[in-house]
Amino acid sequence: MSFASNSQSLRATVFPRSTVLTQGLFVMAGVAFIALLAQIAIPVPGSPVPVTGQTLAVLLIGTTYGARLGVLTFATYLLAGVAGAPIFAPSATSANHGIDRLIGATGGYLVGMLIASLVLGYLADRKADQKFRTSFPALLLGDAIIFTFGLLWLQQTLDLSWSKTIAAGFTPFILGEAIKIAITATSLPLVWRRISRTLNK
Repeated sequence: MSFASNSQSLRATVFPRSTVLTQGLFVMAGVAFIALLAQIAIPVPGSPVPVTGQTLAVLLIGTTYGARLGVLTFATYLLAGVAGAPIFAPSATSANHGIDRLIGATGGYLVGMLIASLVLGYLADRKADQKFRTSFPALLLGDAIIFTFGLLWLQQTLDLSWSKTIAAGFTPFILGEAIKIAITATSLPLVWRRISRTLNK
């Protein structure tokens, strides 16, 4: 059994026809990749939100997998973590698994990542990741979605002022997020260029 797809994502271009089995393997590989980068966590003094590689994983999975498979992958990651798999980012204030992590102070970032994977995948399906001038704003939008959900959730959960919310949940991450976006926005068009040359030989 195979699926024909009109998707223009990187995954769909390299593997234009895939079976249920191969798509399942992509999902499992994506979950493992997100979980691995989530474990790269640096605590931020005074903040329940650590600096992690998780957002980089979401940017890459969303843009390379496309909307449908990207959302399915991150949703599977969330379900596995809620079910008890220790795959969420380490935190000094909560366990790295379980429903409490999803509904706790940092749960908004996870919800934002799910929405961002959908938006990034939708844009990638329409070739937004193939050129820097379109991939950069797309990735910036994805990051903005993550932090919008994260900050709103953080403020409501901890009942902080907005200045303290931004100081705890956004300001410490600006440089790191800028680097992640720059790396992804630069590397994806280069990969696409290489693939285009290979396919056109």
